[in-house]
Amino acid sequence: MKILICLSNVPDTTTKIKFTDDNTKFDETGVQWVINPWDELALTRALELKEDAGANVEKVTVINVGLANTEPTIRKALAIGADDAIRVNAEPKDAFFVASQIANAIKDQGFDIIINGIESSDFNGSAVGGMLAEMLDLPSVSAVSAMKVENGAIVIDREIDGGKEVLSIETPFLAVVQKGIALEPRIAAMRGIMMARKKPLTIIEAVDVQAMTDFVAYEMPQPKPPCKMVDADNVKDLVNLLHNEAKVI
Repeated sequence: MKILICLSNVPDTTTKIKFTDDNTKFDETGVQWVINPWDELALTRALELKEDAGANVEKVTVINVGLANTEPTIRKALAIGADDAIRVNAEPKDAFFVASQIANAIKDQGFDIIINGIESSDFNGSAVGGMLAEMLDLPSVSAVSAMKVENGAIVIDREIDGGKEVLSIETPFLAVVQKGIALEPRIAAMRGIMMARKKPLTIIEAVDVQAMTDFVAYEMPQPKPPCKMVDADNVKDLVNLLHNEAKVI
């Protein structure tokens, strides 16, 4: 069984976001780029399955749509334990563009399980997984919080209102995973870092696909208003603030 993990290259979550050119361009100065946290958890779970002799996982591959500057992030995934990697040589313009490039790159490679993180921590679009499944004509399952192999069958848990749903699914399929798919992201050991240099990284040129979205400008969120203190005995003012300003009652 072969597993593919789709990776996004995103700014570290502690990065201070800035924009240039009249708020039309993201300022990459001093930004540290990392594996998207949900994709990192997905990779961790895939490697855990590979280490489980009963799961019969032969290979774990990662794929990224990005330019050459994303290769350190891809190499980190290889250092963590992925067997090989694919980079589609293109700037990731929007979700449709990314899904189209991945679909073209892997359409003949016979992956049994394709895993997408629920969203990327920069744009939070939550769209690539569903689009990719449609383009590949694969069944997909969203909100996946657990995945295991039992008696040769893939068993997954997905979050639903008020509880969880347990499903058994045949391969091939695409899973959109969220928090819970793995407890903690795996950290690369020194041996893994050294081995990553020799693992294959295949570069595929992009196909001609028109992006469906244009980013016109970015706007920073408004700063939070200062905290207002209300005397414990002044219930009337508290209710007024909650109703007219916070609008929570």
